[in-house]
Amino acid sequence: MVRFYNEDIDMPSLDTARITQWLRRVAAQHKRQLGDINYIFCSDRKILEVNRQYLGHDYYTDIITFDETKDQRIAGDLFISLETVASNAEMMHTSYDEELHRVLVHGVLHLCGLKDKQDDDAARMREEERKALDLL
Repeated sequence: MVRFYNEDIDMPSLDTARITQWLRRVAAQHKRQLGDINYIFCSDRKILEVNRQYLGHDYYTDIITFDETKDQRIAGDLFISLETVASNAEMMHTSYDEELHRVLVHGVLHLCGLKDKQDDDAARMREEERKALDLL
């Protein structure tokens, strides 16, 4: 089950049923099933706090994925800074909604096992994001 929460910022406008079906299709393409996925929308301040507390990182990011996947059933908590999503959309000259969708699926792709720390992994992640966005 996919759930959407807001921490310290207004909830974004989302068609949650459509998003859930889309994420289910993306997971299936990676031979995975959706388990319990919790999206927690928050501010930059909150994501920095989470990053420091749980990962020991002292920087802002758009998403932090806490992976609870078991076997082929993906699950986890995904913190998304809507402020960073907005600034990234502006910087990348794309719409806020498109960038939010990219970040939503980015977290699911991490839960499916994709990485993005090395250049070749990051290139594959971007390609998989693009393919996933085409499904939406």
